[in-house]
Amino acid sequence: MPHCTMLGALNLAPSPVAPTNHLSQTMRERGMITKDKLRALWRAVRIGGAAVLGACALGMMAPDMAFAQETASTPVAEAAAPAELVVEEAIVEEAAGPIVDKGDTAWMLISTVIVLLMIIPGLALFYGGLVRAKNMVSILSQVFVVTAIGMVMWLLFGYSLAFTDGGPLNRFVGGMSKFFLAGVDTSTLVETFSVGISIPELVFVAFQMTFACITAALVIGGVAERVKFSAVVIFAILWPVLVYYPMAHMVWWWGGPMMAADPANAEALAAGAGLIWNFGALDFAGGTVVHINSGVAALVGAILLGSRTGYRKEPMPPHNLTFTVIGSGLLWVGWIGFNAGSNLESNSYAALALINTLVAPAGAALSWMLTEWLTKGKPSLLGLASGAVAGLVAITPAAGFAGPVGALILGLVVGPICLFACSGLKSLLKYDDSLDVFGIHGIGGIVGAIGTGIVVNPEFGGAGIVNYVTGAAEYPGIVAQVTKQALGVAVTIGWSAVGSLIVWVIARGLTGGRVSKEVEAEGVDYAEHGEVAYHT
Repeated sequence: MPHCTMLGALNLAPSPVAPTNHLSQTMRERGMITKDKLRALWRAVRIGGAAVLGACALGMMAPDMAFAQETASTPVAEAAAPAELVVEEAIVEEAAGPIVDKGDTAWMLISTVIVLLMIIPGLALFYGGLVRAKNMVSILSQVFVVTAIGMVMWLLFGYSLAFTDGGPLNRFVGGMSKFFLAGVDTSTLVETFSVGISIPELVFVAFQMTFACITAALVIGGVAERVKFSAVVIFAILWPVLVYYPMAHMVWWWGGPMMAADPANAEALAAGAGLIWNFGALDFAGGTVVHINSGVAALVGAILLGSRTGYRKEPMPPHNLTFTVIGSGLLWVGWIGFNAGSNLESNSYAALALINTLVAPAGAALSWMLTEWLTKGKPSLLGLASGAVAGLVAITPAAGFAGPVGALILGLVVGPICLFACSGLKSLLKYDDSLDVFGIHGIGGIVGAIGTGIVVNPEFGGAGIVNYVTGAAEYPGIVAQVTKQALGVAVTIGWSAVGSLIVWVIARGLTGGRVSKEVEAEGVDYAEHGEVAYHT
């Protein structure tokens, strides 16, 4: 109808009479036409005008005619509607099942990518700047190879050993049902932490794969600048099997929210969960699994392989703080995916984990800097970067449980503690943890894991612990929850210490463990890899 109106305006606005009289007068004056021809022309114009008017009138009537047809058919449609509605409701009820939200899936895809970013290049650059220039290629290569091996191992065995039922060993490790990702495809789902909400299993596999990779890569910092590349390869293959996969299973394996929501499943839920989960210990994103675990493994490796030649006798400063700061920045960004992604959904708990991952490291960076300023006279850039990482470590287990103020307090507390661990404690015990993996990840992880039992308290602004039966947030009390947290920490330290000792002994026995003093003095880069990071 508007189209016809437009045509009418364009074609009929100029009057057909006026132009024709003007045209006939002009032509008559020039003697170009006869009276009979003029009459024939006038008749043709009238017929054409009538045809255009008729077409427009028909066009304007067409919508009304169509509406009349729709009105006439409405009673039939209304009569059919109840039957169709019943059929549709039946289909919906029949198809009711887990909801997969594209927003949740997209968030998990993004989180997986930025956690990879925090390993390569984040952790690689952070560690690379801390070593001496002659060992830059070595540390970059070690982080890279551990990541690559970690991905392959996770695909073949790791996912199944961490996230399936382990039968008689279920308290400690998963089973073999999903070796080589058997049964995992584009149609399989895993539950999130909300009843009835799921994400594609492949996304969960990939996300957890990055956790396995960065945990093993963190360990390398404790033995940097003297460990053989071949020993690192052996470690990257054996350590996840004996230590990381069982730890992930003990902390994160449980029956899921659907099972937890039914009070009749209480006994089965407890019986089927991993050991540390069954304690009631909280670990939102890996304070025990990733940080305490890697810190202890690094300490064991550092003690077993021995100190670097010249340690405590000659200065061994970082060769490039610029790289270290770039690396710490990438770690911070990636840690948002690490923590907020561990919520498995894009909702308010992910937002809570996000803001906590911003304020805790900020508080820790400031408290480390101020403590260093007061005790050593100068605030260092390395202290700021190290403090931020310590804060990230501490907030990891509490990311979705603490309130923002609680997260800030946790960061402020952990900064000076980790500073002491990286200087005073290290000097006192005389171990050579090259890049302070135990001092920051081990000690910071312990502070964060135990502190989670306090900051989760709703009275302190925490989110509480969800009771899936009632839907309410609960809290058993500080003493009760801190005891559960401490028990989880103790199991983690013991398991990691024993398992890591076995792995490092095997790696040293097969490869010798560390390079010769001559290679160490020259630099590991050229001797082990035939290349150097800088050409002068």
